[in-house]
Amino acid sequence: MDRTQLIANFVFGIKISAFQIGGGIVLLLFALSMIFGESKPEEEVRLAADHTQTAVFPLAIPSIAGPGAKLGAVLLTENHRFSWVEQLTTSVVMLSVLGITLICMLAASTLYRFVGDAGASVISRVMGLILASVAVSSVLEGVKAYFAV
Repeated sequence: MDRTQLIANFVFGIKISAFQIGGGIVLLLFALSMIFGESKPEEEVRLAADHTQTAVFPLAIPSIAGPGAKLGAVLLTENHRFSWVEQLTTSVVMLSVLGITLICMLAASTLYRFVGDAGASVISRVMGLILASVAVSSVLEGVKAYFAV
């Protein structure tokens, strides 16, 4: 057991597998909102136009590194499971994904003109389904690890 697990287990009585289950559930909820389209972009745009509500936009930025990314970073950088080379590889991949995300954000208006409303809706739902499968896998792995002890 590494230092992080010891601290979490000693201070809070929480196992890493419980974090994996919790992160998977939060990720599943996020994926379901993508699939069923529960987000309200019109309301967010209206709030952003209101200068008293400008804090809404910066709060949306952390969803780029949401529960799935955070959970993945924690799980793929466990010192007792992965060598420093593997952890460095994980870090390089994460930085590459952030770079690709930046490029996509800079090209978002061009991409949106190309795919349109219907294409954006389809892409969002397909990505939500993929995200849901990753979330369920995370929950199942966490349950398996939790009861394996």
